[in-house]
This record gives sequence, structure tokens and C-alpha cells, in this order.
Amino acid sequence: MSFLKEFFTFLMIRKKYWLFPAIIMLSLLGFLIVLSQGSTVAPFIYAIF
Repeated sequence: MSFLKEFFTFLMIRKKYWLFPAIIMLSLLGFLIVLSQGSTVAPFIYAIF
């Protein structure tokens, strides 16, 4: 968790606000893939990509 805190502090200090949407989208996609690993929906999600 300290890595995330330092990373967000770095983004705020360096004013890299444009990275926030990319980080959020990558996190949501990763979360979706992790949740769908053991489900029957997995083949449909992988077909999107």
C-alpha cells in the first residue's frame, strides 16, 4: 500500500493528472478479469478483447 501512496503523491506533485483516467481504466479492467476467472461469463469477456 505504501507504493500506491507514494505513486499518487508523485502524480500530485508532478501534476500528472492526465494519468488518473488511464490508471482507473486499467484497474477496472484488471478487476474485471480477476472476477471473471472462475465464472461462466469468462469466454464472453475474453471475446471482447
